[in-house]
Amino acid sequence: MASLHLFDLDGTLLHGTSAPMEISRQLGLEAETVLLEQAISAGRIGPPEYATRVHALWADLTEAHVSAAFEAAPWLTRIRDVWAEITAQGDYCAVVSLSPSFFVERLTTWGAHAAYGSRFPALPFSEPVDPAGVLSSAAKVKIADMLCAEFGVARADCIAYGDSASDMDLFGVVPVCVAVNADRRLSGLATHSYKGRDLWEAYELVRPAR
Repeated sequence: MASLHLFDLDGTLLHGTSAPMEISRQLGLEAETVLLEQAISAGRIGPPEYATRVHALWADLTEAHVSAAFEAAPWLTRIRDVWAEITAQGDYCAVVSLSPSFFVERLTTWGAHAAYGSRFPALPFSEPVDPAGVLSSAAKVKIADMLCAEFGVARADCIAYGDSASDMDLFGVVPVCVAVNADRRLSGLATHSYKGRDLWEAYELVRPAR
């Protein structure tokens, strides 16, 4: 049976930051986005309100800004090496994130078999965010189950990588979990914990013997 490796994005593949923060940096809106990040981390707002408010901040956002944010972001090293090895082993890798899908989906060019994020309108924005398309911690489990069906694997064959509360539901239903630069809440649920900036080192904790 093949395995499915499920990766969070913000704080996991991105070191110490999030896709919205990197996008806002391109627009000079870091301070406003920090306040939103603090609010959602503290539970004062939920994912739909966060998405609505960050969408309002990004009134002038273009594809060029998103490309620049993606290229300049502080990614963990050796992401593509890890995903290439997973694929060579006959396994699958996917990214599931609450961040905008227009950023997350770019990771398929790095070797992810699938990438899911919250649905935002096409750029430049001319429509509001539909709250029904905004992902949550629970939605990550639903997407994982959908991917299991698509790739012919079971939950028992999944490995999750994450860093925060948005990964807690997924960590609760798969057998192997890697906390990557994670907070204490998530580390307590994890099979393995990793601190650092090299995804290969995190992957080595669950890498099958060769």
